[in-house]
Amino acid sequence: MSLRTAGSVLVVFLWSVAVVLGQDGWSVTYTNQSICALKGSTVELTCSFRYPSGHKVTSTFWFTKIETEDLGQDPEYAGRLEYHGDKKKDCTLRITDLRERDSATYKFRFITDQEGGTFTGKLGVPLSVTGLQVKVTGGHQDKTLTCSTTCTLTDNPTYIWYKNGQHINKPTSHQYSVNSYYSDSYSCAVKGHEDLHSPAVCVVGESCMNVTYTHQSICALKGSTVDISCFYTHPSWHNVTEVSWFNKWESGVTKDLSLNPEYADRVEYHRQTENDSTLRITDLRESDSTEYKFSFTSGKARWGYNFHGTTLSVTGLQVKVTPAAEGQKTLTCSTTCTLTDNPTYIWYKNGQRLDEPTSQQYSSNTLVVLGHSVDSYSCGVEHHEDLHSPAVWKQTSVLTAAVGITVVLVLILCLSGLMWFRNKAFKSTSDTRDTADDGQGDSSPVYDNSSGMAMKSTAAQTAATDDQDDVHYASVHFSHSKNQEVPLYSTVQVPQPQKQDEDVHYAAVKFNLPCAAT
Repeated sequence: MSLRTAGSVLVVFLWSVAVVLGQDGWSVTYTNQSICALKGSTVELTCSFRYPSGHKVTSTFWFTKIETEDLGQDPEYAGRLEYHGDKKKDCTLRITDLRERDSATYKFRFITDQEGGTFTGKLGVPLSVTGLQVKVTGGHQDKTLTCSTTCTLTDNPTYIWYKNGQHINKPTSHQYSVNSYYSDSYSCAVKGHEDLHSPAVCVVGESCMNVTYTHQSICALKGSTVDISCFYTHPSWHNVTEVSWFNKWESGVTKDLSLNPEYADRVEYHRQTENDSTLRITDLRESDSTEYKFSFTSGKARWGYNFHGTTLSVTGLQVKVTPAAEGQKTLTCSTTCTLTDNPTYIWYKNGQRLDEPTSQQYSSNTLVVLGHSVDSYSCGVEHHEDLHSPAVWKQTSVLTAAVGITVVLVLILCLSGLMWFRNKAFKSTSDTRDTADDGQGDSSPVYDNSSGMAMKSTAAQTAATDDQDDVHYASVHFSHSKNQEVPLYSTVQVPQPQKQDEDVHYAAVKFNLPCAAT
């Protein structure tokens, strides 16, 4: 077979494969071939997918190693994954607070309701996570600083440089030339991610003025204790006379936390060597969330307040409920920030710790339970068991709310009806009183010998009324043969047939309006 013939066959074969794949209708398309992102930043892995008509997508997830292992159930990513896609065509994944160990190839997989309806985007998106580091090259005085990374950052960013913690106000690239003084230190960052700067380095020697923090950011539980540590350097001929921690400063003036009433009895300073310091804050409150810095005094100069410090975020725990598969609910132990040091989550059922794993999600921040369960659930973090979240009951919240609203509405209607009837009865009684006042003057018992008795004249009525106005219609009674009294205004009764042997008093009562005597 000639090369021309073989080439033609190969082209036809590849074209056939493409047609078959197009007819098959299964695909996953990734927007980026690879991504290099900064440690601590956020990245979006954007992609789209399609499948044949007649299929309904029932499950979507990303993975890095094994196809069946959903990253959403991996404790390493607890609280850091956000799926911004859907079950139709978008499969975008967001990862926050990137760590160097997140470097991997990420692949998307979806499952439909049809037999054999599974598909994986085989190529995936390689993600590399890097920190920033300043490398110093050059002679004794003239130095070249390079802000280096382990991979080439995506989108060709603009670099920012800092001298002794202060921003150098001019655009620069990843390299910067300096003629430096022995005490100067430099660091770099990327525009848009200034909080993710590199550690500062000394340009001349190893004893420049510098403060390096163990963590750039910390997320800790409300009520817990946190340690914020740093390491500082200075030329050997400088004597450090004072050290302090602070979180408020203005024009170089700082306020020592140990003297702040808001932190009374909650702040401790610790040190292990001459060049380190640790700030310990106990009984953390959400109001403690801010940036903390270390400073030291050498001679008449105070150093440290210009350097980036450690940003502390304080969060509580909360259980959120979302629908899962049919008949199930997903419980998520939620925080407002990603807890530092990747803690192990603990779940409680009816106040008792779930010591035995009930599902593969047990040790993560999610737990799947039966949707009809009426048990209470709460979550906590290992080594902080006394700081668990408020409990939630796994009854459908919508149903519970609907029942509560219905009960309230029924009570309101009942009370409204009762008030309406009472007002109506009171109005009717008032009308009766007014009519009687206009037409009845004798203050003696109203119905005494009413049968066959003529009404008194208007003058007589007026006189009687003047004499006994205080007791007029004070009480009106229907009398039976047994002298049983029925208060007129407390009970309204429909007349009932009486027994023949009873004396029926006042069978008919007639009220006449006052008129002139004839």
